Amino acid sequence: MATKRIGILTAGGDAPGLNAAIRGFGKAAIGVHGWELIGFRDGMRGLAENRFVHLDSASLSGILTTGGTFLGTSRDKVHRMMVDGQETDMIPTIVDNYEKNKLEALVCLGGGGTAKNAKRLMDAGLNVLHLPKTIDNDIVETDSSFGFATALEIATEAVDRLHSTAHSHHRIILTEIMGHRAGWLALGAGIAGGADVILLPEVPYDVDAIVAKIERRRSHGSTFSVIAVAEGALNTADRMELDHAEQLVKEASTPESKAAAKRGVKRLEASHRANTFTLAEQLEERTGLEARVSILGYVQRGGTPNAADRLLGTRLGVAGAQAVEDGKFGVMVADRGHGTELVPLKKVAGKVKYVPADHEWIQAARAVGTSFGD
Repeated sequence: MATKRIGILTAGGDAPGLNAAIRGFGKAAIGVHGWELIGFRDGMRGLAENRFVHLDSASLSGILTTGGTFLGTSRDKVHRMMVDGQETDMIPTIVDNYEKNKLEALVCLGGGGTAKNAKRLMDAGLNVLHLPKTIDNDIVETDSSFGFATALEIATEAVDRLHSTAHSHHRIILTEIMGHRAGWLALGAGIAGGADVILLPEVPYDVDAIVAKIERRRSHGSTFSVIAVAEGALNTADRMELDHAEQLVKEASTPESKAAAKRGVKRLEASHRANTFTLAEQLEERTGLEARVSILGYVQRGGTPNAADRLLGTRLGVAGAQAVEDGKFGVMVADRGHGTELVPLKKVAGKVKYVPADHEWIQAARAVGTSFGD
């Protein structure tokens, strides 16, 4: 009987725990199941260009504690990949490479965009498996995704450190934390770091409400405030404008009008990107306190994964190998309590796990006096 040959790749943004997941899947695939494993370089682009390396126990050794992904990554879309300056559907080429390499399955580690790419390849007839990675924790149908726990620790430490500067200089400090669509990271870091105000994409804010919170603190003797801001947070007026633009996308009747409407959404999102600095100026003007912005940016995604992400990556990787052994494809390996669950990709692709308005974390934050600017 021929040895199974499995392909694996990492796609989308880098995140702590990717190497742990590759190692978990790889060691189980090679050591337990006796399969041959190849790793495609630089995500879906490497798959389209058939660039890969053979993985063995030696190549998987020593990567558990390293950040990023030793395979490299990219954000390419399989059906709209830039090739020689032209947008090209590379799915037929990928199918050819899959067959040329005699693959039994393709394992894709990534976030929401990777889930959509994986589903496209599944629809093209490939045996695909998805392992959920993102620091934003916004993938549906899984309790958590590897990368989130480490990023949460980094963001929390940043909020902790900024407290001392805010207190010493009697300032308002706004800490911008990653989370374009969902505010899990800002919410968790804001609670754990004791932020006075937390602003989320899911909860449009009113500047008057934030000013009122700062003034209440000042009336009680606190001459500083720390605000945790998700990068996708919007005030009520901007949120209404963006909601309207997104509704036009849904109502578009032709591909051309839909494309134009999507471009309008992107323009609006880009124009709102400087909101944290605008908000800082507004708060400084209205409170008389100096306001400063600290953008954490990519530092949240880099560095050594913590124990939780190493454990989660390993667990999901090993469970993924078992799913391949059992012939379970077209699924995501989800984190469920202390175990795992296989979820059909059609239930995951194109969806976002937003923070519910009544989520326990929000209730806890409100109970300890945190404002959400609403």
